[in-house]
Amino acid sequence: MTVVLSALRITAAGVLAAGALAVAPARAAVAPPATAAATLETREIRAQLSPRRYTTLAAEIGAKINRLPLSEGAAFKQGQMLVQFDCVLQQAQLAKAEAALMAADTNWRGNQKLAELNSVGKIELDISKAESLKAQAEVAANRALLGKCNIAAPFSGRIAEQKAREQQYVQPGQALMEILDDSTLELEFIIPSRWLTWVRSGAAFQVSIDETGKTYPAKVQRIGARVDPVSQSVKLTAVIDGRFGELVAGMSGKVLMAPPHK
Repeated sequence: MTVVLSALRITAAGVLAAGALAVAPARAAVAPPATAAATLETREIRAQLSPRRYTTLAAEIGAKINRLPLSEGAAFKQGQMLVQFDCVLQQAQLAKAEAALMAADTNWRGNQKLAELNSVGKIELDISKAESLKAQAEVAANRALLGKCNIAAPFSGRIAEQKAREQQYVQPGQALMEILDDSTLELEFIIPSRWLTWVRSGAAFQVSIDETGKTYPAKVQRIGARVDPVSQSVKLTAVIDGRFGELVAGMSGKVLMAPPHK
């Protein structure tokens, strides 16, 4: 009797174990897709504020910086002088070229009068004309060089960083300062490519900025032209909808954007 009961218990345990193994794979096969979909739709999207325009101003001539009228963080208008070089040498070179042009023009006009009297050869006349044209080119080149002695702002904005100081000698191509236009702040962020079915240019949303702890309105400005096939994502460019004095380029936050409920 004891042997029979033991055999029945072993058989029942085997049936229960087999049933559990049969059910477990079915549950495991259903769970992952739902989890992956939830992760894709609820993941946090980060964005950083960036200026609409920014650039690095560099020296075009080798000279000493005579004056930097504005300091870091200062605002400026388009066309306002930002850097002034000491260009005494360039002014002297221009004066020398203008004197050479005067002499070449005088020689050419004299040869023209002599040519009317057949007192000068054609070759000599052509050479004097070429010398005059050469002197004109030298004057134009020196005037252009003198024009590089002052650097004006290409657009209105603010000075982000100064890389040189007054009385410092700089070489051609050396960076002097970084400037930016913060009149309009942009946002760049990545969204799942499947959102392209409902995200459109001009779509409004909210963005929460970490540094201020506030939420601001924004709208989509541009949609990337290509989808990343590996991450299945696309880049969006948006703009802050309005002017907020506390916002500064470089701040970051979270994009409050989610697909519509089906």
